[in-house]
Amino acid sequence: MPDEYIFEPVPQPGLEISGTDKLFPVHRIYCVGRNYADHAIEMGHDPNRDPPFFFQKNPDSLVRQGQDFPYPPATSDVHFEMELVIAIGKDGIDIANDAALDHVFGYAVGLDMTRRDLQGEAKKLGRPWEVGKAFESSAPCSPIVPASVIGHPEKGAIWLNVNGVERQRGDLSQMIWKVPETVAYLSTLFSLKAGDLIFTGTPAGVGAIQRGDKMVGGVDGISEIEVGVV
Repeated sequence: MPDEYIFEPVPQPGLEISGTDKLFPVHRIYCVGRNYADHAIEMGHDPNRDPPFFFQKNPDSLVRQGQDFPYPPATSDVHFEMELVIAIGKDGIDIANDAALDHVFGYAVGLDMTRRDLQGEAKKLGRPWEVGKAFESSAPCSPIVPASVIGHPEKGAIWLNVNGVERQRGDLSQMIWKVPETVAYLSTLFSLKAGDLIFTGTPAGVGAIQRGDKMVGGVDGISEIEVGVV
């Protein structure tokens, strides 16, 4: 342990990279709010094309493939949100749309787990969403598949089953803000770093889970994830 620290630092969060024995060191986790029109309607909002908005989760909120999702405290209404995840592999700020994909290392699939009751109360009071979104284990995520292997998908089914019953289904082509636009816009607000993840929003069908449930979801052509609720 370096002498300048008064106690052992927490471990560096990382995700597996498909086809290798290396880990992707995670720096920050950004999430896009309401990026599918049908989900915006579902949540009571007009699905117009206003500039995207973002919130964050903590890197140590990741749940890796093969790990369970522990039902969190202080809530009775935890929702799943199935999402495409962008993995940034190159630093950038004020990135142009036509250069944005050069900054993408690869893609994964993830779940933006949400304490919906706490998020709803925060919305009513005009407060930040952290208590609803950034709790421990709130970001299950599959291994990352390099773009050098699969390219940059623009379409493909995104889906989630709970206990074998389909609950969400959409297509990447339905995203209001596409991958290059999302990366470019986010880079006007933050200095993107290699290691950043961007959860890109969810299609309609979000709903509650309970202890004992099994969630299985994915994006066709990219990856799948399976998570048990304990």
